[in-house]
Amino acid sequence: MIVDTLIHNATIVTVDSDFTIIPCGFVAIDGGRIVRVAPVPATGFTAAIETIDARGALLLPGLVNTHSHLPMTLFRGLADDLPLDVWLNSHIFPVEARFINPETVHYGTLLGCMEMLLSGTTTCCDGYFLEDHVAGAVFESGIRAVLGQGVIDFPAPGVPDPSKNIAEAVGFIDKWKDKTDRITPSLFCHSPYTCSLETLKKASRAALTKKVLFQIHVAETKAETNQCLKINGLRPIQYLDSHGLLTENTLLSHCVWVDAADIEIMARRRAGVSHNPQSNMKLASGIAPVTSFLDCGINTGLGTDGCASNNDLDMFQEMGSAARLHKVHDLDPVVMDARTVLEMATIGGARAIGLDHEIGSIEPGKQADLIVIDLSSPHLTPMYNPASHLVYAVKGSDVRDVFVAGEPLVRHHDLVKLDAEKIMQHVCAIAKTIMIS
Repeated sequence: MIVDTLIHNATIVTVDSDFTIIPCGFVAIDGGRIVRVAPVPATGFTAAIETIDARGALLLPGLVNTHSHLPMTLFRGLADDLPLDVWLNSHIFPVEARFINPETVHYGTLLGCMEMLLSGTTTCCDGYFLEDHVAGAVFESGIRAVLGQGVIDFPAPGVPDPSKNIAEAVGFIDKWKDKTDRITPSLFCHSPYTCSLETLKKASRAALTKKVLFQIHVAETKAETNQCLKINGLRPIQYLDSHGLLTENTLLSHCVWVDAADIEIMARRRAGVSHNPQSNMKLASGIAPVTSFLDCGINTGLGTDGCASNNDLDMFQEMGSAARLHKVHDLDPVVMDARTVLEMATIGGARAIGLDHEIGSIEPGKQADLIVIDLSSPHLTPMYNPASHLVYAVKGSDVRDVFVAGEPLVRHHDLVKLDAEKIMQHVCAIAKTIMIS
């Protein structure tokens, strides 16, 4: 059999249901999908159009970032060391109103795609304004993404009239629904405190009708939870559930301030969760009870959040932070072990955003979204346990090759499709206008 691509001699971490690790194996790719995974020698394949020797490297599924705001790469480091409400209302919302436009969104998104691809992320779940321009940049990059048009109850970039926010989101969904199999449109309501109940209900109905993911920030801070209790007499999760807004097509981002009753509701409704430990730590939002989510069978993935509240999109750093944070919080070195965290960054994230039938593990029939990790650096020598290595030692800069649907997007640490120098020059020019304003 002749295949498009054969990657061989790698240590393969499949992240399948048995967490199979093949010490020296090969992956055969044809038509953008994985057709075979097995130990070397690669018998049964007489030839491949391209053969890649991954000797001395790790091969694993591409990482899945379940929560991002890609254009916010433009605001990296702009307003650090502030409480969430001050950071958002006094800095981020005002600068977005002045500087977010089709051009800035385009280049901010391209920068985010560059950063993710170079650090091993092959799929992201994004929510922002002017998402049509986000989608255009994502399409240009070749990365896979679930993209949600932002909905909020005050004038926003691209939607100066809030009464048209749902219509704008539906228009975005209709435009991108069947345009390319690498982009899945979605709908992103900012939060229960920036969207009225009427808006939340309309948005949820639209998402259900269009059969797309309904994303929302929820229970991120103690102040948000207290405000919801004061106004509605219910905690945020209970408030959403009381109005039928939690379904298996819902992705809840953050979920820091939730209690046992909330978690039971989340599990019963089969809603997914995006855990963003570094953003939560940096904004002092708190520590989400992720071990309880996992114990209750809630589909939970990892996310970086935007660069304005995290400062980078490196999912390897996110994995390391998640593992260490919950160990020290629970005073238990056993919780959030390397396998659990790696699954959250791959197949768990894929489940949370509804793409686990296509991505998240290395198995025949799935999309060939793969990354190769170079193990030749001193900080990766020696290696005893591949999963432990990936969570506690590997850095995003160790990613050598990246494939999405079998297409090479990073080869030998260099981007294949994107012009990094040109994109960064544009972003630096935009940053200068922000600095002098």
